[in-house]
Formats: sequence, structure tokens, C-alpha cells
Amino acid sequence: MRPLSQARPVLGSGFPTLLHKELMRFWKVGLQTIAAPVVTALLYLLIFSHVLEDSVQVYDAIPYTAFLIPGLMMMSMLQNSFANPSSSLIQSRITGNLIFVLLPPFSHRQIFAAYLMASVVRGLAVGACIWVVALFFVALPVQAPLWMLVFAVLSCWILGTLGLVAGLWSEKFDQLAAFQNFLIVPATFLSGVFYSIYSLPPFWQTVSRFNPVFYMIDGFRYSFFAVSDVSPWRGLAIVLAVAVLLSLFALRLLARGYKLRS
Repeated sequence: MRPLSQARPVLGSGFPTLLHKELMRFWKVGLQTIAAPVVTALLYLLIFSHVLEDSVQVYDAIPYTAFLIPGLMMMSMLQNSFANPSSSLIQSRITGNLIFVLLPPFSHRQIFAAYLMASVVRGLAVGACIWVVALFFVALPVQAPLWMLVFAVLSCWILGTLGLVAGLWSEKFDQLAAFQNFLIVPATFLSGVFYSIYSLPPFWQTVSRFNPVFYMIDGFRYSFFAVSDVSPWRGLAIVLAVAVLLSLFALRLLARGYKLRS
């Protein structure tokens, strides 16, 4: 089988079909892929807002419940964006139907785009549903819609790319679970979802600034309150740089057919 980078897409190629397949894959089990993350985020919201609403002051005149919602939205968006391509690839590899993706004349860029677009759609769908549900608890108008859209799409793109890399690397479910449990979950939980980093000791504030997920959540939160722990422009530069580097890395793996042709 020739390398994916040498595949020659033809006019009217099956790229839309591959994208449709990835979209339908999570949409047909929406109770698991969309509703379940919303319920989980709602439980976090109910528990933390009930316990900490009157005892935690984050930003001036911003209730803790309102502060918490953008963080929960982004955390759920990131985790589900990661899960979409990673679970698709590992399931296809284990069941043996990955060959049906490799046989058509897709270029590695088309495969990358199809998996990534589907992961972004799933992440945004989960985030939108959480926002709608959260409006029943607290009014949460958007102060900067463009910032919200940019950070949401770029963040879902980054975790979708990371999910693609994890799916290529993992040969069984426990390897994928290790990738998620020891990298994705700690990075999202320790990134300011439930707190401002200025509530941490100086050492942990410094550590948090090396976590790219912190800038995703902080920039996304800025779009709601016009207040953030760091400049949104700095956060955007870091998030954009991470997105570009990870995308180039994933494209390189796909072009080589990493763990796909063997």
C-alpha cells in the first residue's frame, strides 16, 4: 500500500462521505456522546456552586456559579473533542474496518480534515448544550462573541488533533485510556476550571502558565466577563502556536502512514 502522502484524491472524492461518517458516528449515539457530558457538567455545577458559592470570590461582582460555567463548558468540549477521533480510530483498528478508510484515494490532509472537523463539531455541540442548560441557573451573556468562537474552535481543534495522535499511537483501549487519564484529564482539571490561578501559591501559578489548557479556558472565560487571569492576546498566541505545531505533527504522522499500513 502506498504512503498516504502519495494518495491522489480525485474530483468528487469521498471526503464528504468520510466526514459524514465521522459526524454520524457520534450523532447516532447522542445520548452517550452529547447528553452524558452535559449531565456530568451539570452535576459539577450543582455540587461546586452549592458548596463554594458563598465562600469563594474570584472576580469582582462575578458570582462563583457564573465563573464556573465557562470552565465546565470548555473542559467538556476539550474532553469530547479528544474522544471523538481517538475512539473512532481505535475502534476501527480493533474491529478491522480501518482498511475501508485506507483503501480510497484520500490524501493525508483529507483524512486529517475529516476527523478534525467532526471532533470540533462534537465539542461545540457539547459546549452549546451545557451553556443552554446553565442559563436556567444563572444569566450568562457573552461580552465578546468573536473571542468565544475563536477560543472554542481552536481549543477543540487542538484536543481533536491530540485525539487523532492518540488514536494513531494506541493499539488497544488501555493505551488510549492511559493517554487520557494521565495527560488529558490532569491537564484539564489543573487549568483553572474551578479556580483563578491567582488563588494559588506563586509556585503553582508558574506551573499553571506552562499548561496550554489554562490559556484555552482563560481566553474562553474572557469572552463572557471581559476579565481574565492573563491577556487574551497572549493566550491566543499560545493556543494558536500549539494548534499549528500539533497539526503539523499529526499531518506528518498521517503522511508516513504511522501505524496505519502495518
